[in-house]
This record gives sequence, structure tokens and C-alpha cells, in this order.
Amino acid sequence: MSIAGVQATKHFLGLKGLSAQEITSILDRAAYWEQYPIKIANQLQGKFVANLFFENSTRTRFSFELAQKRLGAEVLNFSAAESSVQKGESIYDTVRTLESMGIDAGVIRLKPIGVLQELAEKIKVPLINAGDGNNEHPTQALLDFYTMRKHFGEIKGLTISIVGDILHSRVARSNLWGLQALGAKVQLCAPDNMQAPELAEFAPYVSFDEALKADVVMMLRVQLERHDKGMIKSAEEYREQYGLTVERASKMAPHAIIMHPAPVNRNVELDDELVEHEKSKIFTQIANGVPIRMAVIERALS
Repeated sequence: MSIAGVQATKHFLGLKGLSAQEITSILDRAAYWEQYPIKIANQLQGKFVANLFFENSTRTRFSFELAQKRLGAEVLNFSAAESSVQKGESIYDTVRTLESMGIDAGVIRLKPIGVLQELAEKIKVPLINAGDGNNEHPTQALLDFYTMRKHFGEIKGLTISIVGDILHSRVARSNLWGLQALGAKVQLCAPDNMQAPELAEFAPYVSFDEALKADVVMMLRVQLERHDKGMIKSAEEYREQYGLTVERASKMAPHAIIMHPAPVNRNVELDDELVEHEKSKIFTQIANGVPIRMAVIERALS
């Protein structure tokens, strides 16, 4: 994207199509914010940022809110559960209303697929994707890359296995697009009924044994509500076939790391004792989310 293109739209909707250079510049800026000596900067003083969560995620919202407050912005939190969206107001009308009131940017998370793209065409203030449908979750992937780069020194040449419900995962998609741009090899591992066939041309599906040979084993959160739909027979059976057990983790290379977007279903996709194992980077990932989101918010508003 040219500088003119960046100027024309400050929306941050996904990693698909972003160059390695653009991704790296965000990671570099996050490194600046991570070592920034004071907790609150006045970078965005006088700017109003709204967190528009039409789908709940306490963790992601807190991470964004901390990032916004550390940059000195004024923060407005909007939760669909308590709002007029429940009364039938469209997502567009809600966002347009806040834009009319004078917000400077919106961080938005929503379930319906394709709505974010439509909003971005009509809303002029920058929108930052905090998770849309099963499409993308770009800031999660960026904090994953930041964690990998910090651990390994560089991402190019690494092999990353993403394991779990690929079909419904926006984390898997954002990671796939960004990691490929950065020169890593991505492989996917999923039960047959949780594979996304359209991704097979970009990354091969491998067995769990093969997936364990990677430099990074990234486990996805199992949405246990999929029991009702018959996609998972039981949490126990999922763990048996696709959970990272202590025994499976022992087959990983000595230098390899375990990642997970959190929150973790302990003893389902990951055995309890692996969550804070020396190989696990889960809480490091969570910590890295704040500087990454500072860099992304600053980029949208600069």
C-alpha cells in the first residue's frame, strides 16, 4: 500500500495483503512502547477512542483500554449487551451515531461476517478490527508475531503449526496471512469437521505428530458450545485426540514454544501443567498485547 493509500484510509481491518515491511514497522513501534519509561504518554491527549464491542471479550477490551489509556486517550466503552442494539438498532447506526458525536477512532469487535468491511466503506473515522466473525483478528496475530520475534530473533524460516478449530478461527487466518508475509512456514492441524478447505492451498493440513515437530505449536481455543452442534463429542475426547497433553508436549523440540490466544480451557486444548510451563508463552503473549495495541492505535490516529 502506498503512503497515499495509508493516508486515504486509516482503518486497520486485517493483515491479509499487508507487506512484511508494514507488519515489521508495527512490531518495531511496539518494541518502542514496551520499553517506554513512563506508564502514561500524552501521545493521544485530547483524542476520544470508543471500544465498540458487539461481541463480548473482556480480555481483548481491557488490553485495548490499557493501550488507549497509556497513550493518554479518553476512552469510551460500549457493550452491545447493554445497548440499543438489543432493541434492534443496526450496528451501522450505532457506529454512525458515535462518529456523529465526535469520536476520533473506534475499536470494533463483532460476530457477523462481512459487516466490518461494509462499515469501513461508510465510516470516516478509523476503525480497528478487534475480531470480526471468523475472518480476522489482526492485533492478536501481531502480538503473536511480536512474541515469536522476541523469542527467536526473527520469524523468517520458522515453522508454525496452528492446531484446533481452524474452520471458525479468525486467529488462525490472521496468523496465516501475516506469517507468510514474514517468510515463515505455516501448517494447519484440525479434526476433519473443523478444517477450512479454502486455506489448504496456502498451508498444508498435517497430522498432530507432524505438527509437534514445529518451532511454534499454537493451540486454538475450543469453543465448547460447539458440543451442542455435535462438532465436538466431548471435551475429554477432544483432549484425547487434539489436546496438547504433557506427553505430546514432551515430543516437541527442545527450542520449541507453546502459544495460545487465551483464555485457555485447561485440560481441553492444553493440559493444566503446560499453561505456565517453561515452553509456554501464553502470559507473555498477553503482556505483549498492550504495546502492540498501542502501536496499532497510534498508527490509526497519527
